[in-house]
Amino acid sequence: MARWSNVETLVTLDDDGDAQPLLATAWSQVDPTTWRFEVRQGVRFHDGQPMTAAAVVGSLAAAAAAAPPPRILDGVDLSAEVDPSAPEGAVLVRTAQPDPLLPQRLSSPQLAVMSPAAYSTDAAGKTVVDPVRHATGPFVLTAVNGTSSATLDRFEGYWGEPAAAAGIDAAFVPDGTARAAALRTGTADVVEAVPAGQASLLDPALLHEVKMPRTNTLYLNTSRGAFADPAVRAAAREAVDARTIVDTVYEGRADVAQGLLGPALPWTADRPRRTPSVAPAGAADGKTITIGTFTDRAELPEVAVQLQAQLEAAGFTVRQDVRDYAQIEADALAGRFDAFVLSRATVLDSGDPVAYLASDFSCGGSFNLSQFCDAGVDAAIAEAAATPAGPERRAAVLEAERLVLEADAAVPLLHERVLQGEQPGVTGAVRDPRERALVTTGTRVGAAAA
Repeated sequence: MARWSNVETLVTLDDDGDAQPLLATAWSQVDPTTWRFEVRQGVRFHDGQPMTAAAVVGSLAAAAAAAPPPRILDGVDLSAEVDPSAPEGAVLVRTAQPDPLLPQRLSSPQLAVMSPAAYSTDAAGKTVVDPVRHATGPFVLTAVNGTSSATLDRFEGYWGEPAAAAGIDAAFVPDGTARAAALRTGTADVVEAVPAGQASLLDPALLHEVKMPRTNTLYLNTSRGAFADPAVRAAAREAVDARTIVDTVYEGRADVAQGLLGPALPWTADRPRRTPSVAPAGAADGKTITIGTFTDRAELPEVAVQLQAQLEAAGFTVRQDVRDYAQIEADALAGRFDAFVLSRATVLDSGDPVAYLASDFSCGGSFNLSQFCDAGVDAAIAEAAATPAGPERRAAVLEAERLVLEADAAVPLLHERVLQGEQPGVTGAVRDPRERALVTTGTRVGAAAA
């Protein structure tokens, strides 16, 4: 619904991931665990009710109480109340622990503000949310037809710039070949995630590449086996030819990785220079390693084949273990592979990569496929986590990234792109790396609004 400009949040994010006003016009930190958000005046929900501070609190409270909780609130104890000093115009949002990233966290579509009428309780006492005609955006959701389609109309009472398009007819098409066919035949104006394998069958003018904050990475097991030796890890890193993988497996539709974080985050271009270790001659000779990956993403087994050839050429003896993700995840997290190939989102709902670094490369990380633990890296990640959003936090993130890469805990291979299809008459469709925006107030089909 965020992609269709139907639901809105208190704040939005700019290209650098910094918070910008949306349903909140301003915010400030009251104390280490409390933030005050000024609520935009003159906003009406699609059911005609005014958006009040109490309605904002109700939406945040419903999200915080949900089971399971929204991913953005995983591990975060959040509460909200109307600011008694400005009962119509401000809310106080509190967390159990200081959270310098709270404004960015509130940009998640999972924390969208909806009318009080959207929420009800079923017979089991569980909160049920009905999004139809209950949001605030420039398009009002008028119908949802199961898992097949949805219909939205322009909301004439929108508080901001009115939408150029009269409405949106959205079809949910899980099959990538069918999505490509809809683009090729002109039955769809905008198509998300066109499979790369279908690109050669389409007019190139219809396809637009969007750089994604997703990195295909070779994680090296630093705690046991061959890669417990830093010299052997360096030999593996030197053996990897990411360009060949991009050109063969991805048909050139990816970016060779310069680090863990890619060009979807423009500020990564300012990353500090790192000094990679040099493997001594023969470091790989006689070393037997097992590479694991999964079949759920069709390209990953192909990447593993390329890596096997490259590592064997460097002197490694390589075995592969490829299964469905559900069958292999537990073994991967337990460190039962010498190396693991994974396509990993590096920026989660807050628009910030610190959670990814902490999860994948800290001693207590919940997704530490490299079994990596280094006090210096932990300190760098902790410093980044405690730094307020902005240039200093980004610099701290890049310093933590540098330390991880110099330890060869992981070998980033490439940064993925997604293909978005648009008919020639479409203008203003958003090509968003975060996949939060698609059709906005400025999206048009043809010379006139459609």
